[in-house]
Amino acid sequence: MVDMELTRIYELIVILYAVSVLLYFIDFVQNNRKANSIAFWLLSIVWVLQTAFLILRMFETGRFPILTVSEGLYFYAWVLITLSLVINRLFRVDFMVFFTNVIGFLIMAIHTFAPLETYTAVQSERLVSELLIIHITMAILSYGAFSVSFVFSALYLVQYNLLKKKKWGKRLLRIEDLTKLDYMSYVLILIGVPLLLLSLILGIIWAYIKYVDFHWYDTKVLGSFLMFVAYSAYLYARLRRGIQGKAIAMWNIGLFLVLLINFFLFGSLSNFHFWGS
Repeated sequence: MVDMELTRIYELIVILYAVSVLLYFIDFVQNNRKANSIAFWLLSIVWVLQTAFLILRMFETGRFPILTVSEGLYFYAWVLITLSLVINRLFRVDFMVFFTNVIGFLIMAIHTFAPLETYTAVQSERLVSELLIIHITMAILSYGAFSVSFVFSALYLVQYNLLKKKKWGKRLLRIEDLTKLDYMSYVLILIGVPLLLLSLILGIIWAYIKYVDFHWYDTKVLGSFLMFVAYSAYLYARLRRGIQGKAIAMWNIGLFLVLLINFFLFGSLSNFHFWGS
């Protein structure tokens, strides 16, 4: 019973960690200080929980818990969080925390879900199943964000054409102004990209644990990474090259076609993926 409760807390730590990384990503792309502040406090909560478990483990084993692979991964993740928080507090190095904790999240996810020596066979199988659930949930959430973003871009083009053709009427008034439509489309992609990245990280961990014959050239894997690169390129084009308005809306609509191809076609061709089974 105690082991089950501890496992749930480990999973809570990973979820809080994922939300923190997501908010740091939003701050990195959008210079959102509020998101940065919330991410910092979530990461601080993760650090407190990790430290408590580290001390508890020390009392249980009567030694410093670093001798096994599982303990080493846990301590490694704890060190990354500690260093990022301390350095950021002392020197205020922007975005250092974000990039450091992308690595930290990966390490913590491996520690929590990989069937290492600290878990029984039953616990390991359950954790692997829950890892798959979290992976799929994050992927679908990112797909949802991208889909609604597509809707905003489509509405942008409708409104743009109505204004260009000077078709004034109730339809024009009921659709939001172009600036808001463009911004909402962008924000949803800003949320969807890190969710997709975290889903890919967890999915790869799950595939390596579950399938001995996992291959990087599987259609679903390649399609998902293509999606991530394509939507990341959208953010780059918008933020660095300043592409906005009709051009970026058309780009987003094209990306949605890539999403549909990846979801339906590549999933059916995959050798191991859940949606292709």
